[in-house]
Amino acid sequence: MIVEQNVPLQAHNSFGIVAKARTLVRVRSEADVQQVLAHPEYGSIPKFILGGGSNIVLTGDVRPLVLKVEVAGRRLIEDGPRAQVVEAGAGENWHEFLTWTLDQGCPGLENLALIPGTVGASPVQNIGAYGVELQDRFESLDAIDLFTGKTFSLDAAQCAFGYRDSVFKHIAAKEGDFGLGGRAMILRVRFRLPKPWKPVLGYLDLERKMQESGTRQPTARQIYDWICAIRSAKLPDPRVIGNAGSFFKNPTVTPEQCQDIIAREPNIVHYPMPDGSVKLAAGWLIDACGWKGKSVGNAGVYEKQALVLVNRGGATGGEVVTLARAIQTSVYERFGIRLEPEPVVV
Repeated sequence: MIVEQNVPLQAHNSFGIVAKARTLVRVRSEADVQQVLAHPEYGSIPKFILGGGSNIVLTGDVRPLVLKVEVAGRRLIEDGPRAQVVEAGAGENWHEFLTWTLDQGCPGLENLALIPGTVGASPVQNIGAYGVELQDRFESLDAIDLFTGKTFSLDAAQCAFGYRDSVFKHIAAKEGDFGLGGRAMILRVRFRLPKPWKPVLGYLDLERKMQESGTRQPTARQIYDWICAIRSAKLPDPRVIGNAGSFFKNPTVTPEQCQDIIAREPNIVHYPMPDGSVKLAAGWLIDACGWKGKSVGNAGVYEKQALVLVNRGGATGGEVVTLARAIQTSVYERFGIRLEPEPVVV
C-alpha cells in the first residue's frame, strides 16, 4: 500500500484543473484495499475512487481519502466457438486495452476506440459510441465492498445498465438498496466478444469513411482506425486542451415532443430509438443557442464541437460548473429540455 500526502491532481483529471488530494493511496491489488480498510485511521473515513479522472470536475481540494485505482492485467480467459472473453484490471487505460484486444485477434470493442479513462470506469458510465455500448459487450466484473471488505462479482443485469448509467452511479438511500455509488471499487472487468464478428456501422461518419475508402466490408482494424481519426478530428486531446469529452448526455423525448420541436426547429438533429423514444443531439441544441466558442472565465465551449467544454488555461472547477449551468439554462429556455451533465462534480 503506497500512501502519499498533499498530492497534486492536475495530472490526474483530464480537465487539468488544479487541486490536491490530502491523502492518496495507490491501489494496485485487492490486498491494498484490505490494508486501507484495516488501517486505524483510513479505514473509517470517507473515500473517493479515482480512475483516469476523465469524467470528473474538481471544484477544490479533495478531502476524502483518494483511492487511485491502478490494478493492472490483461488476459484472454476464454476462446470458444461463440465468443471470446477477455479480462482487464480496473486500472488499465481503456484505449490501450482495446488496442491490445485487436492485437490479440479479439475484435468487438473497436467502436469504443479512443474513449478516455480506465477499464474500471467503463461499466460505471456504461460508455458508448458509434452504435455500441459497453453493456453490449459486458460479461461480468469483480469488485470489493469498501464497508465490509468482501469481494463480489456482478453480471450485466446486476449492474443495472442504462444510458450512461449503472448501479455504481447511485448511492443507496437505505439499507437493502442496491446503489453501489461510493460503496464499491471495481477491480477487474470481463468482456464477451461474440463470434463470428460483425461490424457495427450505420453512423454517417462511418458511411463517409466507407465511401472515401471504397470499402463496403471493413475489418475491425479499419473501423478502429476510422473512429480514431473521426474522434481526433472532432474532439480535443486532453493532453493539449483540458476537457472531459462529451459534457452532457443526449436527451430523449417522446415522438410528440420531438414533432413539436421540429415544427419550430426543422433542422434539429434527432435519432429514433428502439423503444419508441427519440434521442436529440445535445451538441446541436447547445450550438443552436449560440454557445460554440464562448467562454466563462477560462472555461469554454470547444469551437469544433459544442458538446465539449474545455479548459482554456487555468480554469477552475467553479468556472466549468458556472458555464455548464448557463448552457443548461439557455437550452431549457429555448427548447424546454433539461440537459444532464455526464461528469461528476467533486
